Amino acid sequence: MKKVKGKYRAQRADISGLITYRIMPSREVPIDHLEPFLFLNHHGVQTYPAKNRGLPFGPHPHKGFETVTFVIEGDIVHTDSTGYKSQIEAGGVQWMTAGKGIIHAENSSKEFLKNGGNVEILQLWVNLPAKLKNIDPAYTGLQSDDIPHIVLDEGRVTVDAVSGSWAGENGSIQSLADVHLATIQFKNEGVFNITIEEGRSVLFYLISGKVNVNGENIYKLELVEFDTEEGMIEVKALENSLLLIGHALPNNEPIVAQGPFVMNTEKEIREAYADYQQGKFGSWKH
Repeated sequence: MKKVKGKYRAQRADISGLITYRIMPSREVPIDHLEPFLFLNHHGVQTYPAKNRGLPFGPHPHKGFETVTFVIEGDIVHTDSTGYKSQIEAGGVQWMTAGKGIIHAENSSKEFLKNGGNVEILQLWVNLPAKLKNIDPAYTGLQSDDIPHIVLDEGRVTVDAVSGSWAGENGSIQSLADVHLATIQFKNEGVFNITIEEGRSVLFYLISGKVNVNGENIYKLELVEFDTEEGMIEVKALENSLLLIGHALPNNEPIVAQGPFVMNTEKEIREAYADYQQGKFGSWKH
């Protein structure tokens, strides 16, 4: 069994009226602590009324990493400076490679703005190694039906395999840097086991519910840190629960993060700002 080294509760940090919990980075979990997993925000659960303003994420740049956005409830409309537009519904995922630079916005659909409804969204930043930080930007939008739903433990566990491989099946995306990500829905008393190889960072965040992992009770809004030895993670649901889980090798490279950019040196950060100001991230025509 892998050892549980720490448990960290997400802290409330609302954004423009949107209920938000910041999981990492934080004082307890520095940006390099679970690298390549750098940043995780949990938005909602929140009910928007009819005739609302929707999500507050207007056009903004990114460079040097990937964003993975999980839509638990509601919807999200992605637009970017490559000219791409995509609307993802509940149960879907957006995977964007910022690479050498992109501008994007994440808003609510016209239907949501008119009618309102529930919102729950998670956004994760995954670092790219230095050799991939200047690749061309890319975007993949996955609806729920595009993601393999692997049913285990006599129907008590459902793994939504977003990337990598889970329970012997490939996820929807094979990432550039061997990043494995999934959400797992548990019915009460469902059990899921996974063995993680030595040296890999584990992302383990309980979105809702209550579980026992390797003998430790974990509650919603908690992030779990494990040791880096090879070993098993055994999750037992103590009530209906939803888990975000992932694993990947750390890049073991310097991290310099400033605003929307994650690079390896201060010089590269300055260059990122200059590239953005000079229009090298593409034009915004939406």
